[in-house]
Amino acid sequence: MSVILGLESSCDDSAAALVTSERRILAQAVVGQTQAHQPYGGVVPEIAARAHVEILPALIERVLGDAKLSVRDVDAVAATAGPGLIGGVMVALLAGKGLALAAGKPLIAVNHLEGHALSPRLVDPDLGFPYLLLLVSGGHCQLLEVRGIGDYRRLATTIDDAAGEAFDKAAKLLGLGYPGGPAIEQLAKSGDPVAVPLPRPLVGSAEPHFSFAGLKSAVQRAVVSGAYSHEDIAASFQQAVVDCLVDRTVLALRKSDAPALVVAGGVAANGAIRSALADLAQREGRAFSVPPAWLCTDNAAMIAWAGAERLAAGLTDPLDVPARARWPLDPSAEKARGAGVKA
Repeated sequence: MSVILGLESSCDDSAAALVTSERRILAQAVVGQTQAHQPYGGVVPEIAARAHVEILPALIERVLGDAKLSVRDVDAVAATAGPGLIGGVMVALLAGKGLALAAGKPLIAVNHLEGHALSPRLVDPDLGFPYLLLLVSGGHCQLLEVRGIGDYRRLATTIDDAAGEAFDKAAKLLGLGYPGGPAIEQLAKSGDPVAVPLPRPLVGSAEPHFSFAGLKSAVQRAVVSGAYSHEDIAASFQQAVVDCLVDRTVLALRKSDAPALVVAGGVAANGAIRSALADLAQREGRAFSVPPAWLCTDNAAMIAWAGAERLAAGLTDPLDVPARARWPLDPSAEKARGAGVKA
């Protein structure tokens, strides 16, 4: 059994965790920065980076203390090395480098997206490779075949906004503040999902990708019109996102023989999305796996677990490994229309 110390600081959550190769979480801690960013309606990179510097050292001490271990007792240090807000990414990565050097332990530079991609395997020991992954988060919306550790084939990406980004922007238009996803989901419970005629971009098209920018603009027009309640707009927006995700996932499922459909990333915490994709997997005769909600949002347990998987495969990194603002899981994927380097 190996023990991995995981560190995460790619956006606005500082996190540390200790996870074993036998899927035991020995200790974990996450400190968010919601209050610091709420006045701005989104994450301010400089504020986030400075907060990580202040918060992360104490979190590392806390998880080591909770597990009654020292850094010399761990087998490797795994730290997010990208993608994300570069100032924040550098905090966890530099901390990981320092700890690895001081304790003489291997460093594992983890792709944050790989952390999400492998997170279902932390809680689902029966989930083997390959599987089809819908990765939905604040910055990314992709469909990938997960064939093994470090082996990904991208089938679709967003050509503009990510699903989580669309949730945040729609919430801001509705005056709900940040973070938008949970606020929209809560408000939608009191609304009618068919009350507002909103578009479903690319639904029914042969193009495999996602698009949410037009949906966001339609929400803006609905709000300005004054013809609909905020509850109905929230419910209709959420249903439109669900319909887009399901339609695009159907297209990918029919191009893949992967036996399981997996959904991960922060938006996977949304109950309506989880339920719709579970129903889709059942209709298509595929197994379905989704991490618990706490594991969908940014955390260090998934980074530690990705580190454990990479360590078992003999994959470690030198101390001069760089931090990356952009780091695609499938760098050989064809560039999508409009997606640019974000793909």
